[in-house]
Amino acid sequence: MKALQGGVRVIELDLWPNSTKDDIIVLHGRTLTTPVSLIQCLKSIKEHAFVKSRYPVIITLEDHLTPDLQAKVAEMTTQIFGDMLYYPHTDLLTEFPTPESLKDRILISTKPPKEYLDAKQFKDSDTERDSAEEGSSSPGLINEVEADNRFNGSDQYEEAINARDKKPDQQGAPEYKRLITINAGKPKGNVRDHLKIAGDVKRLSLSEQELEKASATYGADIVRFTQKNILRVYPKGTRVTSSNYRPHIGWMYGAQMVAFNMQGHGKSLWYMQGMFRANGGCGYVKKPAFLMEKGPHNEVFDPKRVLPVKKTLKVKVYMGNGWSSDFSKTHFDTFSPPDFYTKVYIIGVPADKSKKKTKIIQDNWFPVWDEEFDFPLTVPELALLRIEVREYDKHEKDDFGGQTCLPVSELRSGFRAVPLYDRKGEKLKSVKLLMRFQFA
Repeated sequence: MKALQGGVRVIELDLWPNSTKDDIIVLHGRTLTTPVSLIQCLKSIKEHAFVKSRYPVIITLEDHLTPDLQAKVAEMTTQIFGDMLYYPHTDLLTEFPTPESLKDRILISTKPPKEYLDAKQFKDSDTERDSAEEGSSSPGLINEVEADNRFNGSDQYEEAINARDKKPDQQGAPEYKRLITINAGKPKGNVRDHLKIAGDVKRLSLSEQELEKASATYGADIVRFTQKNILRVYPKGTRVTSSNYRPHIGWMYGAQMVAFNMQGHGKSLWYMQGMFRANGGCGYVKKPAFLMEKGPHNEVFDPKRVLPVKKTLKVKVYMGNGWSSDFSKTHFDTFSPPDFYTKVYIIGVPADKSKKKTKIIQDNWFPVWDEEFDFPLTVPELALLRIEVREYDKHEKDDFGGQTCLPVSELRSGFRAVPLYDRKGEKLKSVKLLMRFQFA
């Protein structure tokens, strides 16, 4: 459970009957993953849940099970987690408990069983993948990962689909329903109707495409919804290779759970790693106050609106070293020292996005750039600073030399030795940049 060890606080498990329909497997539907037994997953979660952070772990379940197997899930979960498992003693929550009050606890989030009874086909089932494609009552951003397993063939997947043969007159297992702390749902029909705020709190799931479309026409409704409820965003169904999307659109509109596939690497995961370096790396980041506020006419924050510059971040890149220790002499260039340059980005609301680039220092393992860049920021609370070093190659794609992503809200003025990370987010042993941050 490398994800939990890295500070992830939400794990999604996609539950299916096994081929003999007497046990439960975890299978990430429509992706190249291999089945794993549920009991193995639960034991692993228990072992690693609080290694990195004591803050609560939320298990979101995508349930494709018959009532008897739902009852088996409840029995397994109760036996394995014991007192770790938190669940409410009332049917409806009117306010979510705070992460602070749930330290060392595990919560279950899924749709109540009754919402599965009308499912007839896989294409319109409860799975949250479209074929086309923390501290307040509403927690802040929560680090989430999708099911992390691999699938190497089609037979087991087809068996799992065919096993889902629930009949409309079946009733969901009551012991299973009792364990659900965060009732979840996926909208059918008009998304806007599901964003209306009711008395009880809930979790609503939207695909990355649904969120993008909804935010273009009624973004204010999304922000209001997330002030009391949880919004979860997940990768579109066409990402069969477990690639990822840009998470900032979810964060800008107050989505607390922005789900990532953790099987690969790339810029989206770098953003996630950067965002959750904040708050001590505990896996929860408090939502900025302006996303929880309403104006006198019920108006809320609009990330597309261009606001006045709040502060300017000045980033000076002095020099870098460590590559000669971490890489072989011929890693970048066979016959000469490398030609390094640094790229500096701001990731945030549309008005704040920016990128700068230093000059190329030729033939030097210890490049000295001595360049400064200014980044005017209108919403620094949602901004990330991304830094990447590349080695210039005139004939092929420039070689990767390290990266890091840092939350602007956590930066402090002064000189800093900034460690760089590899593509997977692992810290390089020796590579660092000497930099200076200032705010004006």
